[in-house]
Amino acid sequence: MARPVDPRLWRYARSARTYLALSVGLSLTTTICIVIAALALARVLAGVITDPGRRDIGSWTAELVIFAAAVLCRVVATWWQSRLAHRAGAQVVAELETAVLTAGAHLPPRELERRRTELAVVIGNGLSGLRAYLAGYLPALLLSLLVPPIVLTVIVLHDWISGAIILVTLPLIPIFMILIGLLTQGRARDTLVATTRLSDQLLDLFAGMPTLRALGRETGRTAVASEAATASPDPIAAQPDRATMQHRVRELGDALHKRTMSALRMAFLSSMVLESLATLCVALVAVSIGLRLVFGDMGLYAGLLALILAPEVYLPIRAVGERFHAAQDGMAAAEKAFAILEPDDREASPAPSSGSGDASPAAGTVTPRELHGRIEIREVSIAARQGSAPDALSAILLPGEVTVLTGPNGSGKSTALQAILGLIAPDTGDILIDGTPIAALDLDHWWSHLAWLPQRPVLVPGTLRANLELLGPSADPARLEAACRATGFDTVLADLPDGWNTLVGTGGTGLSLGQRQRLALTRTLAADRQVLLLDEPTAHLDPESEQRVLAALTARAEAGATVVIVGHRPAIVALADHVVPVHATVPVGSEASVVDSAGRAPSFEFPSEAALIVDADLADSEVGVR
Repeated sequence: MARPVDPRLWRYARSARTYLALSVGLSLTTTICIVIAALALARVLAGVITDPGRRDIGSWTAELVIFAAAVLCRVVATWWQSRLAHRAGAQVVAELETAVLTAGAHLPPRELERRRTELAVVIGNGLSGLRAYLAGYLPALLLSLLVPPIVLTVIVLHDWISGAIILVTLPLIPIFMILIGLLTQGRARDTLVATTRLSDQLLDLFAGMPTLRALGRETGRTAVASEAATASPDPIAAQPDRATMQHRVRELGDALHKRTMSALRMAFLSSMVLESLATLCVALVAVSIGLRLVFGDMGLYAGLLALILAPEVYLPIRAVGERFHAAQDGMAAAEKAFAILEPDDREASPAPSSGSGDASPAAGTVTPRELHGRIEIREVSIAARQGSAPDALSAILLPGEVTVLTGPNGSGKSTALQAILGLIAPDTGDILIDGTPIAALDLDHWWSHLAWLPQRPVLVPGTLRANLELLGPSADPARLEAACRATGFDTVLADLPDGWNTLVGTGGTGLSLGQRQRLALTRTLAADRQVLLLDEPTAHLDPESEQRVLAALTARAEAGATVVIVGHRPAIVALADHVVPVHATVPVGSEASVVDSAGRAPSFEFPSEAALIVDADLADSEVGVR
């Protein structure tokens, strides 16, 4: 966080507000106890030395009781503040993690895919560093604001020379602390970046490990290839692999290790600098007091009081510098979290531009009483990594018909479906639903009338029935049975002893790819929705099952539904009432300037739609509805 006490933290973590108020009160109590204990101790020591007749405990009972009470009160206040800090730290981290997870679930698909590793690092363990911020840095910061001015005032009232020395030397510590802190802050950001890169590499490696093991490449190269390379007389072929996953992960781990140790080394060195500087400043005060006591220029009580309180002036500021480093990791992660919670205006509220130039009503203001399912796409273009995909797409998708979107990989077919869903705002062009711009629709109402089947259907941990009812319970058991027969999922259920109560893991673990696809298709066909959007619905299915599924989709269209399919297979294209080719453009100077339906252009890589969570409550990317 750029500021010591970032107001965004108190806005998103409400439990931190109570802790801040209590912490201020306890810090003020600690400051008062410091002054009272110093006054009592200086009075006793000065009296015992200067008054031989009062060198017994009974003569100083009141002062000693006050001193003991002040010390005890300070200990209790410090303990209570530490206890509250640890409890508040856990609550604040939990609240921020929940807020970041919710905000991440509502990111656009491409933005979510781009930030997936960043979200994993921030939510996984990045924000845990805020506990050190709340438990150590913030209390020290509050004490540094309260203790020095109050204690310095007391010193000046008794010895203005010591107060002047402290007033001159005190700013040196914050100046050095700021200089060191700026350098450490950059190192903490570098450490977080290295952690994110390593996590990204490991996530990709773990995701592809089954494929790597199946190909015998989990160690970078096969044993046969290694033996052949060793036996080869060619020195180039005999060289070991220089870009294996094992070496890459090790390099990233070493980079993270170096950056972490560099940050720790800087933290230890800066603590030593601050301690040395504070010690020298206290020594100046002590030398001044000693010389004036020798020459009789000041009283013993004032000298002792100034000497006792001088270290207390520097102590809170030194503690801020020491604990600043411990909180840097959490503060850097909090910056990432706030960047997700408070995106800029362009990301937070994208507004599709109107090709006709007409102003569109604000999003969420129109809720049509009846939805017919007529979708009109007018010259829609969406920016991609290079050019636009799709580019200038125009089509009319009618109820009662099957429309198939075709085109090469990367031409923007899946992106077009996301634009119809309202998840991505077109850079140019319009999408109208029954004549109403989608930007003006109540998206919850729109999503309640459609079912979306992405390329990688997401299955949540739980029973098969729970996954089936993510679109809502099937009101018609006959429709569910027909959907099971059409997709062949009835045979899958027959082989499962628990039937619909069978448990599956994350992503449908426990089912084969074909069974997962059948379950997702069953869920889509069993839903009573007016619009069906399907992306490669027959993937992982045999030809016989594919024909049954396509027949079921044709029946839904004949019943009046709007069926939109993304597909390449001849059976799907033959089924279509309308075929809409989807094109993409790339910058001039690339291998091709336009991607045509024949595929004569380089393909683009787009993020997976499986990472998208439209509704945080459902946590399912297949539907954007409740």
